[in-house]
Amino acid sequence: MKLRIRTVSTILAAGMLAASGISCSKTSDPGAQTGKKKLTVGVLPKLVGIPFFNAFEKGAMEAGKELGIEVVYDGPVTADTTKQVAIVESWIARKFDAIVVAPNDPEAMAPVLKKARQRGIRVLAADSDTDPADREFFVSQATPEAIAKALVEAMVRGIGPEGKFIILTGSLTAANQNVWMDRMEKYRQAHYPNMKNLSSTPKTSEEDQALATQVTIDLLKTYPDLQGLYALTTVALPGAAEALRKENAFSKVYLTGIGTPNAMRDYVKAGVAKEFVLWNPIDLGYLAVTSAKALLDGKLNRESTRLEAGRLGSMQVNDRVVLLGEPLVFNKDNISQHNF
Repeated sequence: MKLRIRTVSTILAAGMLAASGISCSKTSDPGAQTGKKKLTVGVLPKLVGIPFFNAFEKGAMEAGKELGIEVVYDGPVTADTTKQVAIVESWIARKFDAIVVAPNDPEAMAPVLKKARQRGIRVLAADSDTDPADREFFVSQATPEAIAKALVEAMVRGIGPEGKFIILTGSLTAANQNVWMDRMEKYRQAHYPNMKNLSSTPKTSEEDQALATQVTIDLLKTYPDLQGLYALTTVALPGAAEALRKENAFSKVYLTGIGTPNAMRDYVKAGVAKEFVLWNPIDLGYLAVTSAKALLDGKLNRESTRLEAGRLGSMQVNDRVVLLGEPLVFNKDNISQHNF
């Protein structure tokens, strides 16, 4: 089982660990060498090495350093639930104080999260939720309704209220994307009933940008009347954009979805994608770790309605969900203002 393990230890310390056969994950703990016991929070993204979760990591580490706790950030290099489970098992064995997880498959993750809670580890979800019974709080980027509205309205601006579209998602087990699609359909039915989804089943890219490109090329051939394409992950969107660029189809098919400014900047400037939706993943990572620390300190509980979250200020808490805020719509007018 190959997991990506990252470190910010000194070169000497890393060499000593390597020589002894011990791996160390990336940690935010500035006092790791003092011997003083620090609270330890594990942060487990869906996968590592993509721009969105690189930014998420940056925010998580920032919060850990600010709060004086150790943040261990680790994840699989592909959207692999089996490897996510293995990482949580290792954190249970190491008796972490809390873990924050973005599950690829909430149902498959449920047993290990229950085990963690039985061992006294505080469990939160962030970015993508678990079953509420399997975690104490969910740190949400925005409400599903707000994300759905932003996406549908972006598509309407591109293809009109009677256009034909298809959805390209990451994985059919990704809870956040499934909720978004559900809310998108409800919003469409309520506001734009004449828009038509050409495929009752969403297409998948499995968080693989090259696969997203190929799937999009196939869609262009299979659906000659396709007018709009939603790509609902930060990997799928640039993959789809590359397909439209290669096939010179962006004047025919309007593309929007979920993406990061850095990955989409050139496509926006070239007119391949006019606009897309996201939030600030650095802030989301920061809020996730801040929420974990507040939970450990007893400052976040079932009765909480607000959370004081450092540089982010006072955040809304409702029904065990900590909310970052409203989604952002990026276009050629504002994309240069953001760097993540």
